[in-house]
Amino acid sequence: MKVVTEQELITMDSLRQIAAARFGDMIKAVVDLTLGIMVIDADLHSDEEAELLATGSRQQDLWGINLYPDLQPEEWLEFDSMINLRPSSGNRSRNVEDPSIREKIRNVVDRLVYR
Repeated sequence: MKVVTEQELITMDSLRQIAAARFGDMIKAVVDLTLGIMVIDADLHSDEEAELLATGSRQQDLWGINLYPDLQPEEWLEFDSMINLRPSSGNRSRNVEDPSIREKIRNVVDRLVYR
């Protein structure tokens, strides 16, 4: 697993290499909206989530996404993960349902990925 921060950005080429080694065309990631970081390069979102929780993140700040580095910028981010299923918080599916949270996730990812 790798923690991506504003001090240690990741390039699209690096994402492509990670995707090729793991799932072929996709990378699982978990974003912490408060800390503005994400963890990538694990088989499961739950492993990335556990890593962030162990280092001080709060559950309500974490959202699972998938990145497809070979797709166009408007299509490459997918808001689908089992960790997003939070009926008690109003998110009743694996997708991130709140458009404002989706926008926050996009902003964090855009800051962390060097294109």
